[in-house]
Amino acid sequence: MTIAIPIPVKLDGEVKITPENKCTYCRGATCCTYLTQSIDAPRSMEDFDLLLWQISHANTQVYKDSDGWFLLVNNTCLHLQPGGRCGIYETRPQVCRDHSNDDCEFEGPCGEDDFDLFFSGYEALLAYCRRRFKNWDKRRIGAGAAAK
Repeated sequence: MTIAIPIPVKLDGEVKITPENKCTYCRGATCCTYLTQSIDAPRSMEDFDLLLWQISHANTQVYKDSDGWFLLVNNTCLHLQPGGRCGIYETRPQVCRDHSNDDCEFEGPCGEDDFDLFFSGYEALLAYCRRRFKNWDKRRIGAGAAAK
């Protein structure tokens, strides 16, 4: 499943794309249409149960790559203007200032093959939980009996 929109680019003649001018040619501003949040690596059933709750929210996915585990929230920045420019560029947050376009979506969309693990939604993560924990569907039986 592709998680980033391909960016159509029309270049005039022999324009050389460099990190300094790349954003000028980007029309999709894909980097401003999602956010990622690093999360602790889930290990227990309780950790994965929390992830199931998080991924149950609209436009939320989960992935693991060489840098760790992340929530991926596909939601456009409120300051993104028509045409793909930032409406608060001069006063934008530091994380936006620190963003590097060295390996950005301008080069092409990201997909499942770019991650060690990728969960597009609740059902995909639930299937993983059931494979990882053989007693996944029985995890609440003991807890329910203990509460009585």
